[in-house]
Amino acid sequence: MNNLPKDDLPKNGLPKSAPVTSVLIVEDEESILLSLEFLLAKEGYAVTTARDGAAALRALQARPPDLALLDVMLPLIDGFELCRLIRENPALRGTRIMLVTARGREAEIARGMALGADAYLTKPFSTRELMDKVRALLGVPPPV
Repeated sequence: MNNLPKDDLPKNGLPKSAPVTSVLIVEDEESILLSLEFLLAKEGYAVTTARDGAAALRALQARPPDLALLDVMLPLIDGFELCRLIRENPALRGTRIMLVTARGREAEIARGMALGADAYLTKPFSTRELMDKVRALLGVPPPV
């Protein structure tokens, strides 16, 4: 149990003095990207965004995130390929990956997991479901 006063805990459950947890959101649909960015920033995460696979690779190389939320259907490099590239790069070994997509058939989920995704979330999803998965992947307890 954390002995810090509640005022010293941001919404993500980590002490304010703890390093900020970073999340890269890779999504080409503007409305979804903005919603995810707002939600995660509101929860206290440092958020970086990319709208296509090539921009995602640049962001990953510039500052490896703790978590990458990848849409599967992206321009230039799709989410499956990004997942594979992340898993092949030793510098990104600590990055957790969640595929977030409308493609929810069992074969696609199995493919994503086989490529190294840590979680798969099918659109549409609730914000609670998303945040529960984000917290679980990052080892952050749910808010009280």
